[in-house]
Parts: sequence; C-alpha cells; structure tokens
Amino acid sequence: MNLVTTTYRTRFAPSPTGKMHLGHARTALVTWLRARKLGGQIIMRIEDIDRPRVVPGAADRICRDHEWLGLDWDQGPVLQSSREEAYESALGRLEALGLIYPCTCSRKEIAEIASAPHGDDGPRYPGTCRLGAAKTDRAASIRFFFEDPSPGFDDLLHGSFSPGRVGGDFVLRRADGVWAYQLAVVVDDAEMEITEVIRGDDLLSSTPRQIALYRALGYRVPGFAHVGLVVDSEGTRLSKRHGSIAIESLREAGRSAEEVIGMLAFSLGLTATDAPIRADALIERFELSEIPRSSFTWNSEG
Repeated sequence: MNLVTTTYRTRFAPSPTGKMHLGHARTALVTWLRARKLGGQIIMRIEDIDRPRVVPGAADRICRDHEWLGLDWDQGPVLQSSREEAYESALGRLEALGLIYPCTCSRKEIAEIASAPHGDDGPRYPGTCRLGAAKTDRAASIRFFFEDPSPGFDDLLHGSFSPGRVGGDFVLRRADGVWAYQLAVVVDDAEMEITEVIRGDDLLSSTPRQIALYRALGYRVPGFAHVGLVVDSEGTRLSKRHGSIAIESLREAGRSAEEVIGMLAFSLGLTATDAPIRADALIERFELSEIPRSSFTWNSEG
C-alpha cells in the first residue's frame, strides 16, 4: 500500500497520561512552525491505546493547552483507541507474510538472560520463541521478526543513524491485548499520509523498527526529525511527573502564553532573549536545520 501526497503533513501526537509539560510543548512548537513555514497541515492525534495509563480528561486539557499557546491544527483530534480495526488489519497482513510470531517471554525473563546481546537501547530479545512459544500456560504477545542489520536513516537534525544499531524482535501487541506503540504509530502515520515525523530524540532508537514496519507493510517511509529534550538541572528528562512545569500549571501561576512561547523560542535559538512573543511571529525566522540538536536545561527558577 503506497500513499502519495504532495502536501507537507505532520502531527501532534500527545499521550493523555498526564498534563502537557514544557518538553512536549517545545517539540510541538517546532512541529507547528515547520508546518506553517511550509504551508502544510497538522493532524492532532491522541495516542490513548495504553488505556490503563490514560488519565480521564487529560486529552481535552492537552488540546486546550495547545490552543492557549497558539499551536492550532488542521484535522482531528483523532483517537488511537478508535483505530483498532486498522491495527488488526495490519497485523493480519504481517501474519500472512510470515513476519510475526507469538511470544510468552516476560520482560523480567528477557532482562535476566545474561547472554542476551545488547544494542543502543539495552538488551535485545534473543529469539527464544521464534520456533515456538516457550511457555504454554500464559498469554502470548505478538512479536515482529526484526532481521539484522536494522535499517539506518538520515535524521533531519541528528544526521546519519547507521544500520545495525538496534535489534531484537519487538512486540506489536502485548499479551494483555494492548497494541504496541511501534505498530500503532506506523499504521496511523501511513494512513494519515504523514510526510514528516517530528518528535523527541528519546525516540531515535524506535525509528529503525518503524522503518522496518513501513517497508513490510508497503508504506512510504516519512522523513524524521528528532528534537532535543528538555531536562532538569540534573540532566533528567522532564516528564508529566514534573507538575510544576506543566503548561497548565504555568498558566495558573499567571504566566501568559507569549511568555511561555518566548522561553521556548529562546531555548530553540529562535530569539536572542526569552522575551514574550507570539508563536506566529516566529514563522518567518524559523529554519529546522538551525535549531540546536542538544537537550535544553530548564531552570526551574526562571
């Protein structure tokens, strides 16, 4: 299945597992500026497939935070939880191609295999169930045959990501029936005709897996740009656990949207100071290739 579009298309893809934080807002600003500079389109997709982790009301609050910052979108919101038939169809196509198999290994068991090879992102699954499920008394996940060497790619910010850096057959559907991120995001981005994926660079190592799925399913592979993360003074990535730097918290503390955008713009090298500014005032000066590749340290006292 090959989809062709001449329009630049990208997406916001928040997970409604908590409040929108500065790290997500920074990447969303890059996404928005890139699309608006190129006259393209943005889809709002709510990645809510991991239902046990979804916080009630979080999706609506995250959408309101985007709107408050001036980061609008052109289509959506689309809920991943409404697209399970598409994931089931893709899994069926992979099964027909002989590219998946059931696996009954737990994460703990894999981690405890001392001989398991390692890559950039930790232990690689050693293929224990490739020739048949190791356990017959437990539910099975579904894994994808991920052959070596893994695909390489050219990231628009980080440059060349060489082949073979990640590996190990990976899960497409968990044993509890929850769809894995790798499959859902590929099917969604392909069927929504996304031409470029912009996201945090903590997902760099996921990209070769997704490229393998794009190719197996006959989809066109989009471009990728992985933005540096926002970290605290100790170098730890900001997350939804950092409540004080949630966009909602900053708004409630009296910060204006222009103040928040100003801080983010300064962190991206788009402005000389962190003075307040509207997002749309940044469009003309924005160039994706000129934003910093490194992480940005957030000063909680700023």
